[in-house]
Amino acid sequence: MTKKDSITGIALASLAAFIWSGNFIVARDMKDSIPPVSLAFFRWFSASLIIAPFALKQFKKEWQAVKENRVYIFFISLIGISVFNTLLYVAGHYTTAINLGLISTTSSPVMAIIMARIFLKEYIGWKKMTGLLLCIIGVLVILSKGDFQKLFSLHFEKGDLWALVAAFCFAVYSVMVKKKPAAISSTNFLFIIFSLGTFLLLPLYISEIGLTPQITWNARTITSVVYLGIGASVISYLFWNIAILKIGAARTVLFGNLIPVFTAIIAVFYLGETFTVYHVISMTLVFAGLLLANLRHRGI
Repeated sequence: MTKKDSITGIALASLAAFIWSGNFIVARDMKDSIPPVSLAFFRWFSASLIIAPFALKQFKKEWQAVKENRVYIFFISLIGISVFNTLLYVAGHYTTAINLGLISTTSSPVMAIIMARIFLKEYIGWKKMTGLLLCIIGVLVILSKGDFQKLFSLHFEKGDLWALVAAFCFAVYSVMVKKKPAAISSTNFLFIIFSLGTFLLLPLYISEIGLTPQITWNARTITSVVYLGIGASVISYLFWNIAILKIGAARTVLFGNLIPVFTAIIAVFYLGETFTVYHVISMTLVFAGLLLANLRHRGI
């Protein structure tokens, strides 16, 4: 690995994390402008259109592999695209963007590691186990808002719980994506799950139209949808994948820890949210846990 590759990989991974943090800001900012299913539908619909020209040629070549893996593709599209983001946008109606970013991005890796151990038989050493425990404590801090009496009374905010369920869905997706068929290229894979995820949302989107106020399309709502479709769904994935090639998956995944940091900073200045002591404690515990969980036996 050259110094140039290292700098490029770090820069792209950081940019991807920054772009992804905007997803939580939009989820909160658009809560009174676009209903959650509609926001998810338009995000993935626009993302599908954007990525289509780059994937259609491969789609035709790999059609047989797609058919052979249709059950796998159906479920990963349903869980990772349709359900995950819709629940995240539902959560945005009830909790802050800071909580969305912290809960979703910190609890999901913990769940993914546990599920990978159960279903994929991946090894969990003492470092990873200790890291997981720190992450779990950090998540409990944010769920209880620093008041552990809430843990015993099982009293949590509705939005925080929705965010936790969304994180579970993304953890399932993360484990499933490790089984991606080698015969399906990465770009084609994204095109397929984006498109199928959009199609699966269509019935809910049509139902939501009759139950919620009509969307007022203006510069702000259009910009938000375009940002989600191009930035959070295409560019960020592209940057992230290039970063993995430049600096490796183990180093790249650590930059995901920047997402709640960026989310908190933007939420404070753009949405006027409050960043409290328990947010700092939770973030510190989770970062330490994730770092420890990703340590190799001989350094990072």
